[in-house]
Amino acid sequence: MERTLISDTPKKVGEPVRLEGWVNTVRDHGKITFLDLRDRTGIVQCVGTALPKVSPESVVEIAGKVTRRPEKLINPNLETGKIEIQIENLKVISPAAELPFDMGQEDLNLDLPILLDYRSLTLRHKKQQAIFKVQAVIIEAFRDALRKKDFIEFQAPSIISAVPEGGAEVFKVDYFDHDAYLSQSPQLYKSLLVGIFERVFSVNQIFRAEPSVTTRHLTEVTSLDAEFGFIDSWKDVIEMEEYVVRYIFSEVEKKCAKELSLFNATLPKLPDQIPLLKLKEAQEIIYKRTGRDVRTEKDLAPEDEREICKWSLEEKGSDLIFISHFVTKKKPFYVYPDPEDPTYAFSVDLLGRGVEWSSGGQRLNDYKTILEHVKEWGLKEKDIELYLQSFRYGVPPLGGFALGAERVTMHILGLKNIREASIFPRDMERIDVRLSTLSEKESS
Repeated sequence: MERTLISDTPKKVGEPVRLEGWVNTVRDHGKITFLDLRDRTGIVQCVGTALPKVSPESVVEIAGKVTRRPEKLINPNLETGKIEIQIENLKVISPAAELPFDMGQEDLNLDLPILLDYRSLTLRHKKQQAIFKVQAVIIEAFRDALRKKDFIEFQAPSIISAVPEGGAEVFKVDYFDHDAYLSQSPQLYKSLLVGIFERVFSVNQIFRAEPSVTTRHLTEVTSLDAEFGFIDSWKDVIEMEEYVVRYIFSEVEKKCAKELSLFNATLPKLPDQIPLLKLKEAQEIIYKRTGRDVRTEKDLAPEDEREICKWSLEEKGSDLIFISHFVTKKKPFYVYPDPEDPTYAFSVDLLGRGVEWSSGGQRLNDYKTILEHVKEWGLKEKDIELYLQSFRYGVPPLGGFALGAERVTMHILGLKNIREASIFPRDMERIDVRLSTLSEKESS
């Protein structure tokens, strides 16, 4: 008999079935045992007598008949709640050891370190699975939105030969007796490819050696990057990004209603157009609202991001806001200075629910100007020769943006820590296991 998926069992009342999956919970009432079985499609109640002892999370095969539940025993919270499986035979395929905590609890209330220490187990819980089902939809919607606009996907390398964006926040790699680095961004590659395909996007892992242990930083994140040419101005970038973000929200709303409900989550509020402020304008608003004078700062601090997002929601009815015109010298060499005031660049961040979600803007495409910036920023031409080569032979006016998949997931679902939105998070304290435990083993 072929395996039947649990989601198909309501259509097979009165028929024999063979199910395979994990034991979600066991309720032993002496002569009769109730067992909830779980597979990738759902959960179904199974009932039998004289069953072999079986522990939660064991992998089993069940042969039995699908029957209707008595009216008073229907479970409206289950898609299979009107039926149950009368067990005729139960075979343990792979027994599970005693669990370190109760996996049957509704919310899996565990401290974050424990949640991550037992990742291979906790990811089996429905709420943990829901996070990454939502994230999968976010990433696929990003892809779909851009394909509809004639973008082509590429995969950028993670190992690079130099550090073109500056800073010490990179991981150095011993590469066949040469120095190499883990990429902080696919920016140079996607800009280069605009000179070939016009419109490109990538879904890449990027690496930041930031000495930060915060609720919003990871050392490895999933970056959703897009870049396109023949733009008329930096506002074309904002327009494209807003289209993509709205498309993502629409797909999450359409495909993830059940997952959103598990977190009592609502999608961010958006008016007809996401508000846009220049950095100076945002800083002036913050000063008027709070009395904190941040008007001479070159960027927004986390507290400033939260405050301007509050303003956006209260005054514009928007959980998201674009902030533009950051200080040119605080941005990478390829930013496009505003001709009216070159101190500030056509650079744009998207803030959502109090946190930066993306960065982007218009890029330089004039070869001579790029060379001038390379010298001003103290970079070496040989370190970015491949990038410069592209612009030497002509690249159209271009711009783009990069969204952080974990941050978008985190703030759609209202998670408290970005590590919850990373399926296998990396930070200063963890590479799958806590690094402190490795240190203890090495010293013993």
